[in-house]
Amino acid sequence: MAKPLPRWLMKRYAILWSKLKTKEFDFGTAKKILKDNQGSLNVALSELRKLGWLKVNFDPKDARKRVYKLKSLDKAFKELAKNKKVRK
Repeated sequence: MAKPLPRWLMKRYAILWSKLKTKEFDFGTAKKILKDNQGSLNVALSELRKLGWLKVNFDPKDARKRVYKLKSLDKAFKELAKNKKVRK
């Protein structure tokens, strides 16, 4: 279930989304796109996963590596709407 993203993380999500949409990608690809250092990128990917905006799987060719896939905006927004209670 997707949860709201802080501004710094939404910016990174938007950059990745503009390049990749729902394509699978690896850490190296994310690093090239975001131009973040390794520590910052690890934190960003971890937070995106924890907040439900990123799926992480093992690479079928090398179990030491991870493969990432962004949740679509449509699906994430629908999940966010379900989580919000209507205010009167």
